[in-house]
Amino acid sequence: MSEIARRERTQRQHWALPGSRHDRLIRLSLVALPVAIGVLAAFLVLAPLFMRGDVSFVLDKNKVEVAKERLRIQAARYTGADAKGQPFALTAGSAVQKSSSEPIVQLDKLAAEIQLKDGPARLNANHGRYDLDTEQVAIDGPIAFRAADGYRLDTRDATVDLKTRKLRSGGAADGTTPLGTFSGDRLSADLEARTVRLDGNARLRIQPGRTK
Repeated sequence: MSEIARRERTQRQHWALPGSRHDRLIRLSLVALPVAIGVLAAFLVLAPLFMRGDVSFVLDKNKVEVAKERLRIQAARYTGADAKGQPFALTAGSAVQKSSSEPIVQLDKLAAEIQLKDGPARLNANHGRYDLDTEQVAIDGPIAFRAADGYRLDTRDATVDLKTRKLRSGGAADGTTPLGTFSGDRLSADLEARTVRLDGNARLRIQPGRTK
């Protein structure tokens, strides 16, 4: 072995001896690297809590639970206009649309505000189904119609067409008007013209005190 080779090996041996600079560097790395990894992991965990702005992520559609209802809204409001351009608004305490292929919205605590030629009118009901395509409301249970001039119509279980301002029952109907009480197998009413038509077993009980 040449003198130069022996000198280089001696230098490497001294460099690797315990207590040498290399040995101190290795000892320091054994402590510093785990600490640095721990600090980095803590930063990655806590950083989202202190960051501002939007956070984006990707969901696997096969692993995400699908809601049974397509849309549920509290305090819903629908607006439109009839064939004459008169506005109407339909409000509800809650609205649920179960399927995108079915344009029917289930409504609770609903109220329809319609503008008639002689002023505004209001229709109230507890439950109904609003057809977004035809703008008709099928109401289950009591219906209360009130006009600005004091006219009223109380009935139940009927369909209201918000475009034509017409009301019709699917079966037997009864109710009250300023003239008196009525009943029949079927009912059709023009809310703007204040007319009620009864078909089949029509009965009307007039109360003279109300005809003024």
